[in-house]
Amino acid sequence: MNFEQVRIVLVNTAQPGNIGGAARAMLNMGFTRLYLVNPAAFPTDRATWRAAGAGQLLETATVCDHFDQAIADCHLIIGTSTRARRIPWPLQDPRTCCQQIAAEPPQRQVALVFGNEQHGLTNHELHRCHQHVAIPANPAYASLNLSAAVQVLTYELRLQILAQQNKPPLPPAPEHPPDDPPATSQAVENLLQHLERAMLGSGFLDPAAPRQTMTRMRRMFSRIRPDEREVQILRGFLASTEKSAKPR
Repeated sequence: MNFEQVRIVLVNTAQPGNIGGAARAMLNMGFTRLYLVNPAAFPTDRATWRAAGAGQLLETATVCDHFDQAIADCHLIIGTSTRARRIPWPLQDPRTCCQQIAAEPPQRQVALVFGNEQHGLTNHELHRCHQHVAIPANPAYASLNLSAAVQVLTYELRLQILAQQNKPPLPPAPEHPPDDPPATSQAVENLLQHLERAMLGSGFLDPAAPRQTMTRMRRMFSRIRPDEREVQILRGFLASTEKSAKPR
């Protein structure tokens, strides 16, 4: 599976701003194939403004007069739905649905279909879909903006495609930047001694009843493993605090 196999189909979109918002959500997640079925208004400045840098998807969008045109060459069609239907249809959550999509062979075309903002997909349109997917939102307020729904589904699908390609969703970050190696044990020990002096000098730490304060500080620095620059910053801060606390 690759990103170019998937098209996002928006059917009878009423608000042109939602088209731009959906384009932005798509490009955020690496999808570029946008199909528009009988939009109320397109192209518009409102759509371009909401796209916020994803205007290229609007320029290359395929506009169709009928739903059947948008899905004619597709092998798997997934329709979004939130309403209960008289005749039950296979209904999946986004993660399960996107796992199925990502398992499709490279040569197969997939359509992820979103209906009108107010009424969703018609029964005819849903009957042309192989599966239905519903976002499990808060039952007390389950109405999602169209672009938000596109964002949820494309995010889940991105994770599944990357997993299928054995690619991590984020590039691995180095534990420490090359120019800031971890502080040595002695540097951390000097910091802890400096910190204790500052605590005693400020009156924060009572030498007669220190409790476990410094033990907790030592445990914290062992856990976070500060780098050399971080230790230097803290030492500088402590020195400045001690200097400002001295009577003039």
